[in-house]
Amino acid sequence: MENKQKYALVTGATMGIGYELARLFAQDQYNLVIVARSQQELSTAAAEFKQHGIDVVPIAKDLSEQKGPFEVYDEIKAKGIQIDVLVNNAAQGEYGKFIDTDLNHELEIVDLNIKGYLVLTKFFLKEMVARNEGKILMVTSIAGEMPGPWQAVYHGTKAFVTTFTEAIQNEVKDTNVTITKLLPGPTDTGFFEKADMKESKIVQEGKLADPATVAKDGYEALMAGDSQVISGMKNKATVAASKVMPDKTVAETMNKQAKPVDEKSKK
Repeated sequence: MENKQKYALVTGATMGIGYELARLFAQDQYNLVIVARSQQELSTAAAEFKQHGIDVVPIAKDLSEQKGPFEVYDEIKAKGIQIDVLVNNAAQGEYGKFIDTDLNHELEIVDLNIKGYLVLTKFFLKEMVARNEGKILMVTSIAGEMPGPWQAVYHGTKAFVTTFTEAIQNEVKDTNVTITKLLPGPTDTGFFEKADMKESKIVQEGKLADPATVAKDGYEALMAGDSQVISGMKNKATVAASKVMPDKTVAETMNKQAKPVDEKSKK
């Protein structure tokens, strides 16, 4: 019951890894602020989480919009809520060769995957450092550890999150605030459908991780104050291999894994 007065903010909390993380917080009696685009999905998730006897504050907001992350912060402050744990999770991708993909959508992805993380971290980390307590979970990806043909922008945004997180981890190392990186691999969420990536080899021929397992790995690392967790032995091996192989070799390997089973079907 020691968490009864604490609040965790989870973005992208209505499906996949974000939903499973929010569920774990609810089970441990954290109150929740959950953010997603769909009011209907938020209402459904909130009703479920409230069954654990906690307070749930749903905020319907598109974090890819210019004012979205700022409005989330303002709404939380207006309600007088102190965020004890921040989970930056909401992200999207765009599948296809870069010369063929939708630039406007990719700019939205940059705003969501980078600006959304940056703004919320800026505001809440400052408050945590001032209190000398708090936790942040940055859901990045093994994609941030290597070049990603067919998902060039997504991999690039996750590389930003990875190095950004490592930098601020160093900056707050002498405080009681902890920042944890969660690096999943391909996971069975709505990501691949939203990215129009279901025809890729990695989806058609690979085994996707269970989001509940990934969330559990991240949650346990967060609570332990660990700096990083790579979810899954195969993903640990993939990241380790990428560190020793030449970049060109890594890029070619990722190209083979990501391209469509029938490459002619995706231009």
